[in-house]
Amino acid sequence: MTEVPEHLLRRSKERRAALGLPVPGGPEAGAPGASAPAEASPAAAGDSEKIPPHLLARSQAQGEGQAQPAAATATAGAAPAGAATAVATAPPQAKGPEGHTQRLLTVVKAGSIQDVRATPTDKVHVWPHLLIGEFVACMAMSAFLLVFSALVNAPLLASANYNFTPNPSKAPWYFLGLQELLTMFHPMVAGVTIPGIGIFALMLAPFSDRNPSIKPEDRKFAIALFTLFIMFWAVLVIIGCFFRGPGFNFTFPWRDGVFFDL
Repeated sequence: MTEVPEHLLRRSKERRAALGLPVPGGPEAGAPGASAPAEASPAAAGDSEKIPPHLLARSQAQGEGQAQPAAATATAGAAPAGAATAVATAPPQAKGPEGHTQRLLTVVKAGSIQDVRATPTDKVHVWPHLLIGEFVACMAMSAFLLVFSALVNAPLLASANYNFTPNPSKAPWYFLGLQELLTMFHPMVAGVTIPGIGIFALMLAPFSDRNPSIKPEDRKFAIALFTLFIMFWAVLVIIGCFFRGPGFNFTFPWRDGVFFDL
């Protein structure tokens, strides 16, 4: 059986004495010590002054409803005095869900325990941070092109002669990758299938790698995919520019020269 704390037993005896109810474990009615309730009346009067009236009225109403069962338990004498005291003075415990006896004092809202502080990020505003940097880079590139075009001579070739086809006949450098593929595969494969697969793979890259980090060490898949594409195309362009001679045959530039005009 649960042991009732001493201070609760003492408060229960004082309250029952104030209400005129028999005190468990005390002298029975008619005994020489039957005047205990009368002697305890000054303390009860002092307690009644400290207790609000509405709480005292509610306590009296509860005491009247439990007077008869408590008196019968106290005077029966069938059970030991300690057990009778525990039964008579144990306050009723209100059990909540799942049998818990703790009482919920307050309900804490979910918003009050959440972290509402903004997490610092390394993002900047478009204006003025981004646009100023882009404008400075644009002006620097324009100045470089202006100076380079003024200092470096770029002569044009002779007029085209439709009776004479230059050998080798090479496309501009940005198309030499496709021209190099035409020497290895069928035109349908080299001009449509392989470039289409490459472009489609680049379109799927943002969906296959959804890592939000902008750090290079965290974007290994994206960097590897882009490096593979750039190296594949750069190798084809370099071979077409420097390793193809007359008849678009494979040659070594340090032995036969370079057959490419910038």
